[in-house]
Amino acid sequence: MASEEAPWMNEELRLLQDSAARFFSREFAPQMERWIEQGMVDRDAWRKAGAAGLLCASIPEAYGGGGGGFAHEAVIIQQQALAGVVGFGNSVHSGIVAHYILAFGTEEQKKHWLPRMASGDAVAAIAMSEPGAGSDLQNIKTTARKDGNHYVINGQKTFISNGQTADLVVAVCKTDPSLGAKGTSLILVDTNEVEGFRRGRNLAKLGQKAADTSELFFDDVRVPQTSLLGLEEGKGFVQLMNQLPWERLIIALRAATQMQHAVDLTLDYVRDRKAFGKAIIEFQNTRFKLAECASIAKVARTFVDDCMVKLLAGELDGRTAAMAKWWVTDQQSRVLDECLQLHGGYGYMLEYPISRMYADSRVDRIYGGSNEIMKEIISRGF
Repeated sequence: MASEEAPWMNEELRLLQDSAARFFSREFAPQMERWIEQGMVDRDAWRKAGAAGLLCASIPEAYGGGGGGFAHEAVIIQQQALAGVVGFGNSVHSGIVAHYILAFGTEEQKKHWLPRMASGDAVAAIAMSEPGAGSDLQNIKTTARKDGNHYVINGQKTFISNGQTADLVVAVCKTDPSLGAKGTSLILVDTNEVEGFRRGRNLAKLGQKAADTSELFFDDVRVPQTSLLGLEEGKGFVQLMNQLPWERLIIALRAATQMQHAVDLTLDYVRDRKAFGKAIIEFQNTRFKLAECASIAKVARTFVDDCMVKLLAGELDGRTAAMAKWWVTDQQSRVLDECLQLHGGYGYMLEYPISRMYADSRVDRIYGGSNEIMKEIISRGF
């Protein structure tokens, strides 16, 4: 079922769309089974994506990026989802970490990290969640204590995307625990240059099995004070909040894309599959269920496209982004469940894409701030 083109698309983005679609289908999709088995994407895949111009597409050319904007990242995210490439953590790497550095980093920090991230020579992660602090970032326990011209980091992080492969970890730390959120700072940790940094387990998950999602340990990790993002202590919580509308829209965008893709796959299936002597599409229940799913998918795409237009105009507020994140991901779960049901027993088999989409998407209601937290944010505006 053909979908309408997004109002924020243009000719340049269409060319990127075609290029990204070909790259993911040719280079990454055939590797998915092996990546799922090994629990992570090959390290060399990052360099291939960098050479194809798919990393840091929204970072200025002066820092090695593609010179585009958030719309370019959105197109790449969509094409990755449509190709069934799950586990390649570029949205964290390019869409989130690169923009922390671009927005708040010193010139030296930008020049050191961004070109390497754009080429794929450095993989980036952001370490927020801890065993006792998920969505509640104000309650993190990891500390960064000043010692001469260094910080000494101690603490534990968990559920960290790109954790097993990251060369750069942006660690969310308390530089002054007595100040609560105002004592939070972001520190750039070069994992290849420090002692006391350890990677724990590559965590076993319900879905997204090709994504390396890890525990990280910081045991007296010494980093120079020049590793403080922007060299501004105590600004970490503000920096995190500044980027959240885009981070949450990334999740909503991917969820809306997956929803429409699930409807399209299911339409193909029910036209071919027969029961009681006729195609499943001929049963009224099938048509009505798909009518519901198609309607929800269209509303979701329209809402996300409106958020994208606002974001590109610098007008997307955190409350609307929270609305998009919780509602679209909730509806994604509903639509994927209905689509899996229409596949019957085959929907439960991992060889069918709908089964993996069902498992892979469940985390969307949890990460980026749980949907319950999104509702709390929205309700504060009442």
